[in-house]
Amino acid sequence: MEMIEPFTSDEMMSIAAARQLSNNQVCFIGIGLPSKAANLARRLHAPDLIMIYESGTLGAKPTQLPLSIGDGELAETADTIVSVPEIFNYLLQPGRIDVGFLGAAQIDKFANLNSTVIGDYYKPSVRLPGAGGAPEIASSSKRVVVMLRQSAKSFVDKLPFITSVGFGAGPGDREKLGLRGAGPVMVITDLGIFEPDPASKELVLTHIHPNIAVENVIESTGWNIKIANQLMVTDPPTEKELEAIRSLVSARK
Repeated sequence: MEMIEPFTSDEMMSIAAARQLSNNQVCFIGIGLPSKAANLARRLHAPDLIMIYESGTLGAKPTQLPLSIGDGELAETADTIVSVPEIFNYLLQPGRIDVGFLGAAQIDKFANLNSTVIGDYYKPSVRLPGAGGAPEIASSSKRVVVMLRQSAKSFVDKLPFITSVGFGAGPGDREKLGLRGAGPVMVITDLGIFEPDPASKELVLTHIHPNIAVENVIESTGWNIKIANQLMVTDPPTEKELEAIRSLVSARK
């Protein structure tokens, strides 16, 4: 009889991301994986996490995962609602967002993100949802955390289109472009965790999740990845974390 794993790769990814958030942080989050991680953090250990969605809701406290930034519960549970220009002009661009939580379709070794097209821009094989507020979040948040499922199609050597700048072509590019934030400090996938090398700004594999082999990560990356000298194994989910994420997901059904 096949043994059932106590947690899935998606649960591990969301839990690892939720652990990066703490109480009273101001977090600008996107729908999907980032929203799941932020809502999980608020349930587990950061009840006073201030969640901001691009629709203008400040301090939203949804009881279930929102379907979109226009989900009515975000407005119903928010501390206040402001216009979209106010969020970008008075909170994001002046550097008042502690953590920008982003997803993407593709990423390269310098943590640049693509959520626009796959293939030629004018004749793409796939047209993706687009930028939204991601370029500004990546530019001006104090720190950026990226979440995406890892494969050779999502971790690519060269992006067909750069929607949001991570570190450009390497050291100094953010400064040349006048981007105020520190950029991506962590990329969390369903296989492990990457962090930028302080000198080269290239992503380095620092953690692998439980039951994941390094070979799996290498095969799922479109470039020759750098691996930390002391590669760590991510702490597995606790029973409390698993109960919280499963109740959060089931509340949406």
